[in-house]
Amino acid sequence: MAETLRLLLVTPERTLLDEEVDEVRAPGTVGEFGVLPNHITFLSSLQAGRLEYMRGNQPTRLALSGGFAEVVDNVMTVLADSAELADEIDLEAARTALSQAEEQLKTLGETDPDYAETSQTRRWAQARVDVAGGQ
Repeated sequence: MAETLRLLLVTPERTLLDEEVDEVRAPGTVGEFGVLPNHITFLSSLQAGRLEYMRGNQPTRLALSGGFAEVVDNVMTVLADSAELADEIDLEAARTALSQAEEQLKTLGETDPDYAETSQTRRWAQARVDVAGGQ
């Protein structure tokens, strides 16, 4: 049995990660899920949120704006719309985006055509704040 899992994270702009890891936690659209080495074949859509992986006892967090994750043969491939590591995030800009999205959501009802997109924007901004702020 393999002792690690290969994590490959790709955005339209770049390959952000290609590493051997011990564990991955990801924001699935139906809830957070975890992947360990030798996981069964698995496919999930991803919502905006925080992806975390472990190497040894060292966690690394990054913000995802959404996408898809596939686990096959001990390789987890994440195809993300966009993703940022903590040191790439402008924390003040992320906080501003979060505040603006929250204010806009207060004026929208759930049936409003802009509600889903604004909710997604809020989740992305919250993920960026959480990752950059170390939470």
